[in-house]
Parts: sequence; C-alpha cells; structure tokens
Amino acid sequence: MTENNPTNSTPEMRLEVVPVPVADIDLAKAFYAEKVGFHVDHDSYPSENVRVVQLTPPGSACSIVIGTGLGEISEMKPGTVKGLHLVVKDIRQTRDILMGRGVEMGEVIEYPRGIKFSSFRDPDGNSWTLQEIPPGL
Repeated sequence: MTENNPTNSTPEMRLEVVPVPVADIDLAKAFYAEKVGFHVDHDSYPSENVRVVQLTPPGSACSIVIGTGLGEISEMKPGTVKGLHLVVKDIRQTRDILMGRGVEMGEVIEYPRGIKFSSFRDPDGNSWTLQEIPPGL
C-alpha cells in the first residue's frame, strides 16, 4: 500500500494569489477596493518600472494581484480572466451591497439544491461570479 508512504504523497499546496490583467491599475484598484470591498494588502513600487497591487476579498485566504512590470503576468490581455468565484453566505444581500456601490450585477440564478449564482465584471471585462452554496451541501 503506497497511501501512507510520504515519498508518494503530494505536499500541501495553497492557492494564494491570482493575477488579474487590467489596463488601468488605479481604476481597477478603486473598483476592487471601493466598490467590491477588497482589502488593499499593498500597493508598492519595487522599481521604477514595476508596480504591484495586491487585494484580498474579505474573509478569503486568496488574493488577486494587478500591476505592471510583472513579466508574463503583465503580458496577459486585460479582461481575459473569466469566472473567478467568490463564495458568499447570502447572495442576495451581497448583490444588493455591491449594486449599492455601483457594481453592475447579473440576476440571481438558482439551480437545483439551492445553489445560487450572480455575476459581475470589472472595468476591463474580467468576470466574477458570486456563488451561494446552502449549508450542508
């Protein structure tokens, strides 16, 4: 049996940062921080041609990064990230809060077993989905 053999087990891996390509860093930062409510972890300029902005959704262990001078990340076309999910406890409440801040939200779509979705896009067209999963599912 190889299940208990540490040489065959996969080490822990955590997804902690997802790059999101944007055209205007300041506009995107304002959108994510002021409208969607992400925390600005840092906005730094490690060198003259590099800017790194990291933002984290409330309650999340995973952040997004936007910036310039970030190698292949900066070569990504703005608006090409699609379907990132933000899992929320109450989709209608979260949707109402975001709409109150000026975020254009899609309708709430409910699927069997009470799973609900609603989507929005950032100023560049990167798409996000709010997802509510009922307790116990």
